[in-house]
Amino acid sequence: MVWLHGDGERGETLDDLDYILKNGPLYEAWIQKRDLPFIIVAPQLPLFGRDKTGPDYLVNRTRAEIPQRLTEGVPPHTADAPARVIAGEMVGAVAAGTVAELGPDISYSTWDVVDPDVITVLDTVLADYQVDRSRVYMTGVSLGGFGTWHYASQYPDYFAAILPVVGYGTEAQAEAIAEAAIPVWAFSGGRDPVVQSQYFFAAMNKLEEMGNEIRFTTEQDMFHDVWNRVYAREDIYDWLLSHTKN
Repeated sequence: MVWLHGDGERGETLDDLDYILKNGPLYEAWIQKRDLPFIIVAPQLPLFGRDKTGPDYLVNRTRAEIPQRLTEGVPPHTADAPARVIAGEMVGAVAAGTVAELGPDISYSTWDVVDPDVITVLDTVLADYQVDRSRVYMTGVSLGGFGTWHYASQYPDYFAAILPVVGYGTEAQAEAIAEAAIPVWAFSGGRDPVVQSQYFFAAMNKLEEMGNEIRFTTEQDMFHDVWNRVYAREDIYDWLLSHTKN
C-alpha cells in the first residue's frame, strides 16, 4: 500500500519523517498497533519552502503534534475526538474559492512534482521485498488524495484499487483510471469547507458513466479531518484486499 500524506506532514529531515505518523494507515499500524496486512510505502513530500511562507499549520507546527507509540496499550484514537473545523489558513492555502483552483491546479508544489521519485521507491519495494504485485494499492488524504488520483491516472498499471480521502480528481484522470479498470472508493466530509463533496461529482460520474467500479462515501457530520474516521474502519482494508490487478 502506498500512503500519501496531506500538506501538513511535509518534511526535509529524518526527524520530520515522524510527522507522517499523524494519521492514515501508518497511524493505525504503528500508533494504534493494528495488524494491517500491508507493506506500507510512505514517501514524504518536501516542504518546498512552505514552512517559511505557507500556512500556519506548517509554519508553526511543533513535534508535540506527533502521536507517540506507547510501550503498553495505545493512546486515545483520533477518531474519537470531536469533529472540528480546520483552521481558516488551510482554506486559504488550498483554494482561492473556485473549483478550478482546487486539486490538480493548486499553485504550490504537490505530489505530481515528485512522481518519478515516488515510483522509483515503489519499484524498489516491489523488487526487494516479497510483494504480491497483483495487490498494490494507493490511498491518501487531502493533498495526498489529489495525489492518489494523479498517480492512478499516470501509472495505472501499478494499482489494483485506490482510496482517495478528501481529495478529488478531474474527468480526464477519471477516464484514464476507468480505462485501466481501477476500482475507486472516495471519501468526503459533509461539513468540509476545504474540499467540498460536490467537487467529487464530475470525476465520480465519469467513472460510473464508463462502467468503472466506484464507491463514494460522505461522512455528513465530519469536517476536513474525516480521515480520522475512515482509516479507523476495517472495511476499507477488506475492500482494498478484495481487488487484484489482472
